[in-house]
Amino acid sequence: MAVTTDFVETGVASASSSSRPRTGFAQYRIVPARYPARTAGTLFALLVIGVALHSVFTNPRWGWDVFAQWFFAEPVLVGLGRTLLLTLLGTISGFTLGTALALARVSRSPLLSGLSWTYIWIFRSIPLVVLLLILNNLGYLYETVTIGVPFTGINFISWNTTQIMTPFAAALLGLTLNQAAFASEIIRGGILSVDQGQLEAAAALGLPRGRQARRIILPQAMRSILPTAFNDIIGLAKGTSQVYILALPELFYTIQIIYRRNLEVIPLLMVATVWYLVILTVLSLVQHHIERHYARGALRTLPPSLLSRLSRRLAGTHQTRSAVVATQVDRSVSIAPLHAHGGDVTIQGVSKSFGPLKVLDDVSLTLAAGSVTVILGQSGSGKSTLLRSINHLERVDEGFIAIDGQLVGYRQEGETLYELKEKDILKRRVEVGMVFQNFNLFPHLTVLDNIVEAPVTVRGLAREQAEREARELLARVGLADKADAYPRQLSGGQQQRVAIARALALKPKVLLFDEPTSALDPELVGEVLEVIRELSRSGTTLVIVTHEIGFAREVADLVVFMEQGRILETGTPDKLFNTPDHPRTAEFLAKVL
Repeated sequence: MAVTTDFVETGVASASSSSRPRTGFAQYRIVPARYPARTAGTLFALLVIGVALHSVFTNPRWGWDVFAQWFFAEPVLVGLGRTLLLTLLGTISGFTLGTALALARVSRSPLLSGLSWTYIWIFRSIPLVVLLLILNNLGYLYETVTIGVPFTGINFISWNTTQIMTPFAAALLGLTLNQAAFASEIIRGGILSVDQGQLEAAAALGLPRGRQARRIILPQAMRSILPTAFNDIIGLAKGTSQVYILALPELFYTIQIIYRRNLEVIPLLMVATVWYLVILTVLSLVQHHIERHYARGALRTLPPSLLSRLSRRLAGTHQTRSAVVATQVDRSVSIAPLHAHGGDVTIQGVSKSFGPLKVLDDVSLTLAAGSVTVILGQSGSGKSTLLRSINHLERVDEGFIAIDGQLVGYRQEGETLYELKEKDILKRRVEVGMVFQNFNLFPHLTVLDNIVEAPVTVRGLAREQAEREARELLARVGLADKADAYPRQLSGGQQQRVAIARALALKPKVLLFDEPTSALDPELVGEVLEVIRELSRSGTTLVIVTHEIGFAREVADLVVFMEQGRILETGTPDKLFNTPDHPRTAEFLAKVL
């Protein structure tokens, strides 16, 4: 009580007299709060550690002298090398086969997917020891292994099965087949964890399917794959001990041979244990650095590496946080004229259903080259589906869409339309850029790489030229200084401007905007609308789904109002907003204006 009174009195005195020095907190010693339970827990942990270490190092029956004698012995190191070799080869071959199986399982071919599922079902069911014994006795089932043309009797080369199926070959093949079954499900889970919007964004850019998988999907899936995959690899390293059934002298089998001769069981088992601990530690360090690599773009600031932490501690310095990339809004956006040639869009009798729900019902519309069209309507009216149908992200059930007289997604023979193959659809999509509601930037790529990816892959531009054009686009949208940032380091408005630059990089004839401001805070809407406003004067055909009525009134050449999958009314902004013909249009505008 006395301390409290003194403190209050001192504070009052200091505040009431400018001639006297201020004292306040400076005259008191600050005592941190005490946590008895935390202290007790720490002491208990120290006690357990001390008892365990004392028991291990003072009990002569552990045989540490025998342990030291055999730890670096040649037979042990040879067995260790064989274990490491089996682990390395089993990991590479198992995950290679597992990746192929995972891609087969998510393929659109039911037969290929079913074959992959059957493989996984069988080899996850068979115990590894049983599989190893079957492979070791494969010569009993098949006397020869032959490469040739199936069902024709044409053979190119043949081997005796017992000669090629050595214990090492049987062990490696068994570990590979077993590992692939589990690895495929790990990889498939990672693929399924990637947001669907990433697939759509990659497809909208016209990236080939293989490039989508290698460059966009798998790098993002790795963040989900890695922890479980390394658990599996560690299990594989320990699982190599099961190849003892083939009398293959890997680490554990070598240790068994030695302790059966000298009867020093515990010291020799400790040799194996410590070597497995070393393997686990090395794999854990590798896992940490690989996970850190694939965390690029997922975190605003990467955690420091283990080496940097160690060096800073040895130097006696304190780690400081990296500054987060500034997200201040640059509102001085100015886009130089792109001199683009817009394409005219013809939508003829388009219908689309999702099950029993008809979302587009006999929609027909013609958009002039270089025009700006705004599509309005309440949620669920079919606006976004119509937009996605223009670049064939949605397959229509009836009707067709053409750009400059060329069908999107189909080829015509007489009165029949044949859907193009995916690779041909991707090439056609290059003419139609798309900006998504939720940006759908690739988070693991920098801003510059997001923009460069499609021109290099699809247009075949040289990397240097693509980067130069990408930087020009970034300057046009007011983000010249963000080329090396990751999307997560940007504000929502900045991300959407990057998405616009990415779409423009392919120099499309038509640019689609699917509610480009609905995911933004109100104060960020203006900067994105300003970019689109500038684009409306560039010559590119723009089709915009939005609820920004004032913006539509300003930039649109044509306004389309949709309801329940139908176009109820079209007209100029002045006509449709001021004197709409359809009563439902007037009712809708009365609520939003």
